[in-house]
Amino acid sequence: MAKFVVNSPVGTQMRFGQGDYRYELVEGWGKLPAGWSFAEVAAVAVDSRDRVYAFHRGVHPVIVFSREGDVLDFWGDDWLREAHGLFIDSDDNLFLVDRGAHAIEKCTVRGEPVLTFGVRGTPASPYSNLPMNMPQGAAAAASGELYVADGKRNNAVHKYAADGRYLFSWGAEGSSPGEFREPHGIWVRADGVVMVADRCNDRIQFFDPDGVWLAEWRGDAVHHPDHIYVDSDGVVFVTEIDFNRVSILSPEGELLSRWGVGPGPDGGRSVGSAAPGLFRGPHGIWADSHGDLYVSEVLAGRRIQKFARI
Repeated sequence: MAKFVVNSPVGTQMRFGQGDYRYELVEGWGKLPAGWSFAEVAAVAVDSRDRVYAFHRGVHPVIVFSREGDVLDFWGDDWLREAHGLFIDSDDNLFLVDRGAHAIEKCTVRGEPVLTFGVRGTPASPYSNLPMNMPQGAAAAASGELYVADGKRNNAVHKYAADGRYLFSWGAEGSSPGEFREPHGIWVRADGVVMVADRCNDRIQFFDPDGVWLAEWRGDAVHHPDHIYVDSDGVVFVTEIDFNRVSILSPEGELLSRWGVGPGPDGGRSVGSAAPGLFRGPHGIWADSHGDLYVSEVLAGRRIQKFARI
């Protein structure tokens, strides 16, 4: 198992991680135009052309950057309510988890709406485990079917057909296999297995496409996991919000690399941004085609940091 290292400054460079997953902070990446600022940056994702999408809870809720960090586009002011999760499929369809609207919006890279999953502005009864009440994460399978982690006021995962039809849900409150305490992030592996970040149970659970429980990772592997990104090699990248860190795990759950400032009494909610390269409230995570990593911060962090793989 890799040793936990907070950071390793090298001259004026800041390097992080261990083993084959080491990174150098790209300081100053993603500067905003004068007068702009990030609110809580709930999610980040990268499309097939390495354009980086920041989804935050402020003015211009979706801001699009080049790989070099220049602003290319922005949209969403007139219809997105509260950013939470973001998924981009292989066809560059965006799935925005609009937590405040209780819906998932599928749209183009230019912000043109294509399809709504759920009934916008109409929440399910709290903890009914019916779709949806302040959903937290979403991920599409290769078939186009969508899975939603509905964990703010529910303890369920919902499955939708590619055309937006609701199919079924699974889950209940608890800590037994198949139960949840705040399912938060979600991912569908290439083999169809659904991974769910079961945040308050400190674990990641695995299910087949019908919601049948398969396995779980817990213990030292993850603590309070928020969102999941899985690369083409099956390597799993996890943000751990209350531990203010990022963990990188093998397809079997072995710890490969990890860095961050560690746990605090309030999970980093009231102490301002951490030093460059470290985190306060890491939430979203994604990698580009070069293996460079992007991490977004909510709570007191309110930024995106880019780490170039070395």
